[in-house]
Amino acid sequence: MYFQNRSQFEDMKEEAYTVWRRLDSSNLLERISELEKKTLEPGFWEDKKGAEALFAELNGLKDAYYPWKELIGKMDEMADLIAIYADEPENKEEQDEINGQIEDLQEEYGKLKLKTLLDGQFDKSDCFLTIHAGTGGTEASDWASMLMRMYLRYCERNGFKNQILDLQEDEGGIKSVTMKVSGSYCFGYLKGEAGVHRLVRISPFDSQKRRHTSFSSVYASPVVDDTIEIDLKPEDYRLDTYRAGGAGGQHVNKTDSAVRLTHFASGIVVQCQNERSQGMNKELAFKVLKSRLYEYYREEREKEQKKTAIEKKEITWGSQIRSYVFQPYTMVKDHRTGETIGNIQAVMDGAIGPFIESYLRWSKKEA
Repeated sequence: MYFQNRSQFEDMKEEAYTVWRRLDSSNLLERISELEKKTLEPGFWEDKKGAEALFAELNGLKDAYYPWKELIGKMDEMADLIAIYADEPENKEEQDEINGQIEDLQEEYGKLKLKTLLDGQFDKSDCFLTIHAGTGGTEASDWASMLMRMYLRYCERNGFKNQILDLQEDEGGIKSVTMKVSGSYCFGYLKGEAGVHRLVRISPFDSQKRRHTSFSSVYASPVVDDTIEIDLKPEDYRLDTYRAGGAGGQHVNKTDSAVRLTHFASGIVVQCQNERSQGMNKELAFKVLKSRLYEYYREEREKEQKKTAIEKKEITWGSQIRSYVFQPYTMVKDHRTGETIGNIQAVMDGAIGPFIESYLRWSKKEA
C-alpha cells in the first residue's frame, strides 16, 4: 500500500526521537518525582506561595516531558501500522485513514517542536499586553480596537484566559487597552507581537474613500513573580487616583477607584480601573508597572550590548514590525521574518500562529 506522507513521517519520527532521547537522558523524570514527593509532605500548604511556585515548576516539567513521551508512543504505533499495511493490496479507505493520522501527528509534532524554541526565562509566564492607538484620531482608534479584537480571538482559539485591566475608549474605537493573558507559554508566544503595527486601507470614515495609513503600538511584558526584584522607590513614581469610567445613570462611579502610575525615569504610564476597589486596582497597576519595567531594563541592557556588537540589528522596540494591507490588495507581512499571508480576514480573526512561529525561529537564529 502507498502512503503519500510516509517519507515525511520517517523524517519527523527521526527528529522526534532525537529530542526524546535528550529529554529521556536528562534528569527531568527524577526532578518530577522529587517534586511530587514534596507535595505529599506534612505542612506542605503552610507556605502557600512556596507551594504554588513548586506546583508551577512541577507542571512545567511535566509539560516538557510527558507530551513528547505520548507522541513517541503514537509514532511507534503508526510505524507498526505502516509496516502491517505496506504489503497489503490497495485499500483506499485504509490508506486515507492512515494518511490522515500521519497528518495529525505532524501537526502535534509541529506544536511540540515550536515549544522547544520557548526557552527564555519568562516564556512560560502569563503576559501583560498593551495596545496604544497612534496619531490619527478616529482612524487610529478604530485600528487599535481591531488589533484588540485580533488578540482576543487569538486567545479564544488557543484556550488562553483574558482579563481586561484598563480600557480607554474613544470615538470610533479605543485609545488604549491593557489586558492580562493567562495560560501556558503566553509570554513566549506573544513577546514577538511587541512593536508598531501598520494598517493600510480605504478608510470607512473618509467620505472621499481615500486610502489611509494608521499605526498602533503593542507592548508585551511577562507577569513576573515576587522572586524578581524590581527596584521601585516611592520617589520614582507618581500615583494618581481618578473616577473610573462607567455606564452612567445608576451605574456611575462615585469613588476614585481607578489608579494611574507614572514612572519618571522611563516615562512608562500604566492604568487600571476595571477592578471593584481602589486597592485591587492599585495592586494590579503595580504588577503591570513592574512587568513593564522588567522589559524596559532588559531592552536598555540589550541596547548597551548592541553598541559593542560587530553587526547592529535593524529591528528595535519602536520599529514597524508588521503591515496589514486591505487595499488595493490584501496582505499581512511581517517585516522581520518576511512571513506573508494573503488571507487578511483570517489574520484579523486571530489566526496569527504562522507569524508567531516564524518570529520564534527568526529570533533564535538572530540570537
